[in-house]
Amino acid sequence: SGLRLQVAVAYGGRWDIVEAARSVAAKAASGEIGADDIDEATFAAELQLGNMPDPDLLIRTGGERRISNFLLWNLAYAELWFTEVLWPDFDAAEFDAALAHFSRRQRRYGHTGEQLEAVKC
Repeated sequence: SGLRLQVAVAYGGRWDIVEAARSVAAKAASGEIGADDIDEATFAAELQLGNMPDPDLLIRTGGERRISNFLLWNLAYAELWFTEVLWPDFDAAEFDAALAHFSRRQRRYGHTGEQLEAVKC
């Protein structure tokens, strides 16, 4: 029903994962949680964006074709849009192109298209 824009300054995906691991390890060491309680949800909750849903779409401007240590955990199932347009020139038309591309994607979350069709039946 809406959009969220995340702006990350001085952020690193590897740093975020290490900090989350430290936090989970501290909770386990203190007895707050047991080793068997540690799962993806427990770990993800300790990330910097643990209170936010994972992004559906990453838009990378400036012609780079990599995620550059950005939201390494959170982008696992995001669709990626790469554009040659530099950020200062990124306009509504380029945003519409990214959204059009996104709308044509089949969101499979690690499944094949056939597996998704089988679930629908």
